[in-house]
Amino acid sequence: MNEQRSHLKEIMEKSRQQAKVITIASGKGGVGKTNIAANLAVNFAADNKRTLLIDADLSLGNLDVLLNINSKYNISHFVSARKSLEQITHTTPEGINVICGASGLESLNHLPEFQKQRLLKELTELQKEKDIIILDSAAGISQSVVAFCLASDQTLVVTTPDPTAMTDAYAMIKVLVKNNYEGNISLVVNMADSKAEGKKVYRQIANVASRFLDRDIYEAAILLKDNKLASSVKMQKPVTLAYPKAHITYSLAALAAKLDSPVTPRNQQQGFFKKVVDWIF
Repeated sequence: MNEQRSHLKEIMEKSRQQAKVITIASGKGGVGKTNIAANLAVNFAADNKRTLLIDADLSLGNLDVLLNINSKYNISHFVSARKSLEQITHTTPEGINVICGASGLESLNHLPEFQKQRLLKELTELQKEKDIIILDSAAGISQSVVAFCLASDQTLVVTTPDPTAMTDAYAMIKVLVKNNYEGNISLVVNMADSKAEGKKVYRQIANVASRFLDRDIYEAAILLKDNKLASSVKMQKPVTLAYPKAHITYSLAALAAKLDSPVTPRNQQQGFFKKVVDWIF
């Protein structure tokens, strides 16, 4: 009997665990953020992690295009109470649960309280059912993007060696620090010509953040230019699946392994979705 109770308690404790939430952000568009989000999800699912990938671009979401998903319903149908969370969730052959984005969602900021509570209840249950939640946010520093980042356990800021992308990436980091973000901020330098170039970009941004913001920025990955990535986009297939032996595939797998830490999510007491619903809606 005691063993049964102990086993039941273990199951209950496990059921209360909430997924680790990682938001992929960038100050500038066109830096490869969506590709990184999709391929990280593939890697986590391959490692038997219960993975949810959310297109959190509330104006120009395109994860469905990249993953070749033909979904009739998206997150707007759930927010407006026309469809359930289960009905808007698409499952890929790799076992990734995907929620597609929708335009105009930011205008829904005056929801009735009962509808807000419904949103919160279903989303909170969803967080308990997953191990990893990856959000592909919009480019820039809009209210929704900042809200997603501040509520996450970790934010990956993606940049390229392009000076404007670097400037905008630092602007994103600055906003998070000024808003007292408690999670880890890591930098991904994408489309670098060489490791040396990528390291230089990382050091420049990290040094400025340390000097003027008094904040450590971690190096998540240096991803080199790879023609296989462009080819996989045309195929509407993550490069990890289209070209499993490509250099970029190995680099993305290494990034996923680095992010897959056993650390308990910091927002265990107040769930990710509660924070986002409170801030946006």
